[in-house]
Amino acid sequence: MSDFVYNIPDNIPDNSDDQPVSGRPLTSVGSMAVPEIVFGAATLSADVYNTGDWLESDQPLRTLRLALRYGIRFIDTSPHYGQSESVLGALLQRLSSEFPRSSYKLMSKCGREGKEFDYSPENVRASVMRSLKRIGTSYLDFVLLHDIEFVASPVWPIPYCGDFERALVDPRTRGEWGLDWEKPARPWGKGDDTILAAINELQKMKEEGLVRAVGISGYPLPTLLRIGRLIAQTPYLRPLDCILSYSHTTLQNNRLEMYLGPLLTHGQVRQIFTASPLSMGLLGPNRPSWHPAPLDMVEASRVAQTSISATFPEGLPNLALGFCLRRPKSHAETSPYNDVPTVVGLSTVNEVHEVMSIWREVSIPGTNTMRKSKEDVARSIFQAAGWVNWSWSSPPNADFDRLAVDQLGRRLRAPPKQ
Repeated sequence: MSDFVYNIPDNIPDNSDDQPVSGRPLTSVGSMAVPEIVFGAATLSADVYNTGDWLESDQPLRTLRLALRYGIRFIDTSPHYGQSESVLGALLQRLSSEFPRSSYKLMSKCGREGKEFDYSPENVRASVMRSLKRIGTSYLDFVLLHDIEFVASPVWPIPYCGDFERALVDPRTRGEWGLDWEKPARPWGKGDDTILAAINELQKMKEEGLVRAVGISGYPLPTLLRIGRLIAQTPYLRPLDCILSYSHTTLQNNRLEMYLGPLLTHGQVRQIFTASPLSMGLLGPNRPSWHPAPLDMVEASRVAQTSISATFPEGLPNLALGFCLRRPKSHAETSPYNDVPTVVGLSTVNEVHEVMSIWREVSIPGTNTMRKSKEDVARSIFQAAGWVNWSWSSPPNADFDRLAVDQLGRRLRAPPKQ
């Protein structure tokens, strides 16, 4: 199958809206010097968050160009995000005179496209080479195995949804997740062996200069921790450079905070990313139809939307984004939270201006009293409904979600009939 060819519209405006608003410049964090905001390029597709009409408009180029002008010089993409890599490559080529390759960093992924997973060394290498061609670059700064929980050996309790705090504080639950600190890490089956072989191939590509950093991504925090620890203790591999967690630094679920220390200590990871501050649209105005959240969690989000909008004109999405960007700054300077950048999906020039405005606002110490009070209101709504810090099943399993909710004595509605 031939790659998607993206034709950038002609006569794209470059006016005052396309210029950064003056103010504090975006800063970088961590040992790998990553900007605090990362451009989430899953938006550069008609298959995930946007439409074909949007893709044919001037917004893709204007959005990326403005983000780069603000200093958001780190871009996250994946073959799994539909046309994203091809669109990104065309946009970067058009912008190359203003932003040469040396002025930004690129992160892509491999091993997943649609519902298909292939972590074989041959496919991992072929996938990276396709990404290089689509984006039009000779190297990728970061490459991650995409959504490792779908390939990893199934080492987890039944059900494996709920509050992931138990995997750290309860010895029995920790053992069910394969996190016995008193025992050496080991592969639990074919899935784990497949991941180790894929990481080995990526680390070979790192030696060849095609990739500069290697990592993993996924949703269940205990699985990210188990696999990171396993890789760190596998003699023929080196510890991961990075791990990307998503939907776990949000108003609904902030459990990444508990896992930072263990990931850094047991996984020996250099850089941790958090992504999807709106929890893949759960906290936004347009939740996608494929969203995995149970329907009653969605209802709690709707209640939070209504409540927050009544007293916070900017709305729940603005508050949620500020929560994610503010969290590191609410900790001591020595906290590992200070070194966690946020991947944010951006689709319009206005969204770029807004995210930078929010980041500048929450970066000023002592000025977040109003935001903090509204965050507490939103969190309390999820808390009262029983959904705060609750993680859905991934891989998806509606029966497990239902079992977990039944055990807690809560109501979970059946999905509507098709």
